[in-house]
Amino acid sequence: MPSPVQVRCCDASGCRSAGSQALRTALEGARDAAGLDPSQLTIKPVGCLRQCGSGPLVACDRPGRTQLFGGLAPEQAGALIAETLANPADDLADHRIDLEGPFFALQRPVVLEGCGQVNPESIDDAIAFGTYAQLQRILQELSPEQVRDEVRRSGLRGRGGAGYPTGLKWDTVALQPPGPRYLVCNADEGDPGAFMDRSVLESDPHRLIEGMALAAYAVGAERGFVYVRAEYPLAIERLRLALQQARSRHLLGNHIHGTSFNLRLEVRVGAGAYVCGEETALLLSIQGQRGMPQPRPPFPAQSGLWGAPTLINNVETFTAVPAILREGGDWYAAMGTEHSKGTKVFALSGAVVNTGLVEVPMGTPLRTVVEVIGGGVPDGSPIKAVQTGGPSGGCIPAERLDTPVDYESLLELGSMMGSGGMVVMGQSTSMPEVARHFMGFSVNESCGKCVPCRAGTVQLAQLLDRFVERRATAEDMERLDALCQMVKVTSLCGLGQAAPNPVLSTLRWFRHEYEAACREPSDCVATGRVR
Repeated sequence: MPSPVQVRCCDASGCRSAGSQALRTALEGARDAAGLDPSQLTIKPVGCLRQCGSGPLVACDRPGRTQLFGGLAPEQAGALIAETLANPADDLADHRIDLEGPFFALQRPVVLEGCGQVNPESIDDAIAFGTYAQLQRILQELSPEQVRDEVRRSGLRGRGGAGYPTGLKWDTVALQPPGPRYLVCNADEGDPGAFMDRSVLESDPHRLIEGMALAAYAVGAERGFVYVRAEYPLAIERLRLALQQARSRHLLGNHIHGTSFNLRLEVRVGAGAYVCGEETALLLSIQGQRGMPQPRPPFPAQSGLWGAPTLINNVETFTAVPAILREGGDWYAAMGTEHSKGTKVFALSGAVVNTGLVEVPMGTPLRTVVEVIGGGVPDGSPIKAVQTGGPSGGCIPAERLDTPVDYESLLELGSMMGSGGMVVMGQSTSMPEVARHFMGFSVNESCGKCVPCRAGTVQLAQLLDRFVERRATAEDMERLDALCQMVKVTSLCGLGQAAPNPVLSTLRWFRHEYEAACREPSDCVATGRVR
């Protein structure tokens, strides 16, 4: 049994880049110098402790009390050991992070409940935390139909961005004619400013595996894939290790827990193309082909991998499933709003004091997330806008920050939930420059299959250059709007269809900045229109 006195060191990518590995080595040395052994004080590598901008993060646990510290140097390891052993160190005062403050107190961890608690490289630690308990119970007590019923009752919607009802998708796959079925986890998280899936993969990979196994049982799949972007080397390493450990414990493979349920899971590494986050392109990539979107119908739930029904959900969706089945669908549905149930994980970044991972109930006002939990702009100036949904989303002005975070409300503002990136912008941010930045991303990531996206995004980027360089005309204003509408309506897949969103939302809420960028602003004011 581990010691009740322990130090949890964040070992996710963000804290590693801030020096967490050197700090952990120093802590182990300080423990040895104090004459202690691991049975007296455990030093445990864990996943993301959420307040990423304060890394490296370290949590000190002793009976009845937990303290969190950020920004420590290896030279402070001795003081931290003393603090853990109830010998307060004055030089750590400026590094203490208030666990009762809004950043943590207003969150509701469901997907993130194991992040920062378990050692991501230890299946024993995961099992001790409760991982795989639901898999064993469900296989012995519930039918696939009963599992799907709980998921439907929960109201869970896909967290990859589209918000399609998860239970309905599972039913569609399960009720296809007899034959093989496949399971795919979309971990191709490519949005700028998004790091939710990466953090879960690095912090709690066994929880994802359990969620995928439960989904496979519910729909009748016996083979699955986790499609991870190549830019996530630590996530890939830990996921592969977790899969190997799960196989060694017979939690994957044949006759799991002595039942007739069989499941093989494997990792597929993406080739760096953002468009492979689109489900039909992703499926082609898994099959070894060039990832390019395909017309629908048929949808993957009907005809996906190798023509078989295929269930595709993202990391956050699968990871929510064990908690839903543990507590019940009604428990999950009690959180959130009428049409957007449960919680949502956001990657909060940009001009904000507290950058990091935030999990809150759906319906939480944007203002609560960015001003109360996030702490607002570091210099105390007002927030200008919040960008949600990555290159497919839009910019929401400060006067609309009381909008609840749910699928429908964000769409009404010209943005979208997306996978969960949330970038805060201060007063000095130029909105035409923001639009050009995201349009440039879409230009680079377009697969080129359809003309509206391949050529239209290039033309939009060139038009935005004229506004940023303050040489636009009134005709450019009209052309910008018309071209946005054309690309949005005629593109083949979600990349092209959503590429104009940052332009349209900034035109809608910050039109005066485009007008000011015209050579003759009065002409733009007189003739410019945005639909």
